[in-house]
Amino acid sequence: MTLSSFFVLFFTLLVLDHARYANGFSMQLGIGALFQPQGLFTKSAYGDANLLLKASDFFVDSFWVGKVGGGADVLTSKQRSSLSKTQFNEFRGRYAGVSRGQSELIVCQLPSGEVVGCAGIEATPIPDGSLKAKTGPRYPLMSNLAVSRQYRRKGIAEKLVKEAERLARKEWGYNLVFLYVEQRNVPAVRLYQKLGYRKIWVDEDATTLLPKPNGRLSNEPTKIVCMTKRLDLGLLGRFLPF
Repeated sequence: MTLSSFFVLFFTLLVLDHARYANGFSMQLGIGALFQPQGLFTKSAYGDANLLLKASDFFVDSFWVGKVGGGADVLTSKQRSSLSKTQFNEFRGRYAGVSRGQSELIVCQLPSGEVVGCAGIEATPIPDGSLKAKTGPRYPLMSNLAVSRQYRRKGIAEKLVKEAERLARKEWGYNLVFLYVEQRNVPAVRLYQKLGYRKIWVDEDATTLLPKPNGRLSNEPTKIVCMTKRLDLGLLGRFLPF
């Protein structure tokens, strides 16, 4: 690439990046956005207990059922009850209350109110090298990303990621965002890489909860990848190795 071509690309991406964040929402550039349902919108839960409860029930079906790594395709009533209660308590503890600080659960809904996706983001100390390592400075950490099976491959995951990034950058003033993802969740890892995230460490001694086909909820070994992205580079960040 010539120097002049680089500057043309740079300023084009700069303009597109400004457009993405204009008017307080993220413009979707992926082809999946062409197939999104009409009227789809994202909003922050703002600690609304009813919406958090609705989102937690959605999350059980969209994340825990058939979880990567051998999770049960059908939950028993006991598994569902336990996961629903645990998930709601987690959402309420992280994203509700006057003391929650910089934390939000972003939900994606149809005009009917049906939740079809969610993603959480919160400012928290980021460990260095593994989940059990000494923590460092506070940065936005994205988590709890899930999309309804019926609406996958329609750009909804990207829509949620971009809204979380907008919140972290435009409202909280951060230029870095982090996330954790299971290494064996290859589609998710590829999505994040496509959106400009890069791996910085892998915790090979992590564990994760897994609903088993035998009706148990079991802590199973897994590998967790920590990924990060610079937000101040905009779309140009997708093409640069830092």
